[in-house]
Amino acid sequence: METKLVQQQLFKNALGNYPTGVTVVTATTEENLPVGLTVNSFASVSLDPLLILWSIDHRVSTLKTFTEGGKFGVHILAGDQQELCKTFSSKHEDRFSTCTWSQSELGVPVIEGAFAVLECTTHQAIEAGDHTILIGAVQNISIDESKNPMLYHRRHFGEIPAEFYPVMI
Repeated sequence: METKLVQQQLFKNALGNYPTGVTVVTATTEENLPVGLTVNSFASVSLDPLLILWSIDHRVSTLKTFTEGGKFGVHILAGDQQELCKTFSSKHEDRFSTCTWSQSELGVPVIEGAFAVLECTTHQAIEAGDHTILIGAVQNISIDESKNPMLYHRRHFGEIPAEFYPVMI
């Protein structure tokens, strides 16, 4: 048993040092209430058709809403949205009271201020260990080119450093 715990800690240490972007994924309950959570297990899957994926822990209280709801929105957070990121990763009961949002034509909550929003219908759900991988078919994309995306590394959130961008001459 100890070896398993050691391996899990090494796994967390290794992946916690892998820089990623940060997203907030949103959906609506059967009662049409907005729900959302911070997710960094996000990736592109396919260009034809447009597919993305993210994974959700089986212990999340809104698991059924996301796995059975048929649609969700993925918000690629902007570098200045650290507070929003923290709120949606916390136990805060009414996360949507802390931000400005609206319901899209597809019926998913869209939070203002994100770098990009991908509105998706569920293409496939795959059970994988203690998570479910959700593959989304992208139906609508909006991007705010004036913003830069957020970066997550070693449990810290922030804007992508300026030195990552080429110098314009």
